[in-house]
Amino acid sequence: MGSTTDAAERFFVGTDVGGTFTDLVVLQDGRPPRLFKAPTTPHDRSEGVVAALSLAAASYGMDLNAFCGSIVYFAHGTTAATNALIERKGTPTALLTTHGFTDTMLIQRSMTSWVGLGAATGHYSRRRNPAPIVARDRIAGVTERIDATGTEVVALDEQEVRGLLRRLRAEGVQALAVAFLWSFVNGAHETAVERIVAEEWPEAYLTLSHQVAPVIGEYERSATTVVNSYLGPVIRDYVANLEGRLRANGFDGDFSIMDSGGGVMRAEDAARRAASMLTSGPAGGVLASVSLARRLGHTEVITSDMGGTSFDVGLIIGGQPLVERVGEVGDLHLALPRIKVTAIGAGGGSVARVDEAGVLVVGPESAGSVPGPACYGRGGDRPTVTDADVVLGIIDPARFLGGRMPLERSLAEKAILVHVAGPLGLSVEEAAAGIRRVADNQMADLLRKVTVEQGHDPRDFTVYAYGGAGPTHAYAYTEAAGISTLVVPPTSTVHSAYGTVTSDRYRAVQTTDVQRTPPGAPDPAVHLDTARINATLGELTRRCRADLDDDPRVRLTRIAYLKFRRQSHELPLPVPDGEVTAGVLRELIEEFRDAYERVYGAGTALLAAGVELHTLRVEGRVRVTDVTEGAYPGSADPAESLLGSRQVHFPETGRVATAVYRGDGLGAGAELRGPAILEFPGTTVVIGPGQLLTVDRYSNLVIDCKGDS
Repeated sequence: MGSTTDAAERFFVGTDVGGTFTDLVVLQDGRPPRLFKAPTTPHDRSEGVVAALSLAAASYGMDLNAFCGSIVYFAHGTTAATNALIERKGTPTALLTTHGFTDTMLIQRSMTSWVGLGAATGHYSRRRNPAPIVARDRIAGVTERIDATGTEVVALDEQEVRGLLRRLRAEGVQALAVAFLWSFVNGAHETAVERIVAEEWPEAYLTLSHQVAPVIGEYERSATTVVNSYLGPVIRDYVANLEGRLRANGFDGDFSIMDSGGGVMRAEDAARRAASMLTSGPAGGVLASVSLARRLGHTEVITSDMGGTSFDVGLIIGGQPLVERVGEVGDLHLALPRIKVTAIGAGGGSVARVDEAGVLVVGPESAGSVPGPACYGRGGDRPTVTDADVVLGIIDPARFLGGRMPLERSLAEKAILVHVAGPLGLSVEEAAAGIRRVADNQMADLLRKVTVEQGHDPRDFTVYAYGGAGPTHAYAYTEAAGISTLVVPPTSTVHSAYGTVTSDRYRAVQTTDVQRTPPGAPDPAVHLDTARINATLGELTRRCRADLDDDPRVRLTRIAYLKFRRQSHELPLPVPDGEVTAGVLRELIEEFRDAYERVYGAGTALLAAGVELHTLRVEGRVRVTDVTEGAYPGSADPAESLLGSRQVHFPETGRVATAVYRGDGLGAGAELRGPAILEFPGTTVVIGPGQLLTVDRYSNLVIDCKGDS
């Protein structure tokens, strides 16, 4: 660590910038985490971070400079990369590719659904082409060719490359992506372009496909390379601006950025690996949940993060987060390992409306932080989920954000009356209940979808709920999905920020090295080249260790992707430590068959078709923080935290007198039966009618959603 601050004043800070709020958590040895929220500032997100730091400083009785000077480690998760890609606000970028393949980015690839429709399916007419991030006239074919064996067939035309660079530079291009057809087998031609760029155009931001995504699949590799260059300068400037603000306020510690793949990376690496920051924020929440699941002994978990803008769902299966090798972001498929998070536009700020068919619709449009829900009193006049929660009595307008941001119920009522209740001929309260019910059912549908798609029954899972609005709605969407147990962690309101500061430093390297076994082979393992596999894993291990500074504490995981020949569905399998022998491969193939049938059903595995070993990956992790958290205060007697009672509308009961408790006053061993409301400074937790709440020894709120059964 860069600071020599006394242990009593050593702060470890995690932040996460969402669409509506900027979350911050402070860790200190021997003390429970402190949690803070400040409105996100879209014009310059670093302002929201500094505002959250100011709140933290004040809670410790320190000025901002003294507090920042005591931060020895600062970790950051952000939607900056995602926003820039979705809004198409990246850097003017050009793509150099092999002659004859200049339309790869435009043709794309149709996977299980039409590109651009995400998880939706339907008629061809519903397909949409994503807004391009590289104009057609900035995709240039280059004379060169290396074949599938890595042999040069056509030499690189260096003079042609120089001419292209001069033209693109004159046209205002600032970033370059180079993706030649077989570069992942032999990157010599891409490396030669790198040398030419250094001579002709040294200030250009450059990404080579064999460095960022050395895997088969020219579209996915090209898209990943282009996105990395498109976002690189944006992320470089974003990180520099944030770090500059921190340093100006006295920060002199280490600075890390959340990587979507499963940990954090050094801030100085973020611009070089900008595409790895997509879904940076949601990944933090999943990783924090993985640690919590290990502590609680849960192996199958659905993570659910409901903020102001979106509802993000991840899976923990067998104690490990679900990771995808190719994922879709901004209507493009990227070949980067990342924690799989599925999102829908259902957050506290999701706008409710009545469509042309007279149907109540909630989301995906969000009011964001500016102007925000109508009840914020910042000029928003359309009803949102948060407005409905205020009208139904679930959120106390006077205590929102611990009383720092009082809400206006009358504005929420007016917005719902004009846009929903009036058009539907309902009372304001009936309309508010409808808004909440639609949102909750959309989220329950997503819980069912993500589990069933992986071959699992949602009823076998435990739900973890976090985010500013997650604990407010979780009792309803968990029960609607048929799931019994819900856990709200004590860090729920800033859980993703907590994940950034507690996650390991992480690096993953992978390459495609295809080997196939012949159809009908009685022992497929003997047809795979173990020497080649060991050599590839050895090289990946060396690269992974080097990227982590050869830290002796590094923990390595090796992964092989297998699939049946002539099929597209591949599955990741852990490769045990040590030499890979025919016996190891035999066990790996057997595990693959079992895993395939778990996902796709009994009898679906056909070993007689032959097996394909597709991609090999090595992941490395190094522990970053060394904080031992203290216990949360609180009493086992709920009566000591009782604030009073208020009328709350529940779908099951209508309006009913509901006990309201100070959430952070409940300690280990506390129990109470719903309906009940627990108010925290950053969120409101709802226990539905008949449900049973127990506070465990780690201060997690464990809710039995089938408490009456």
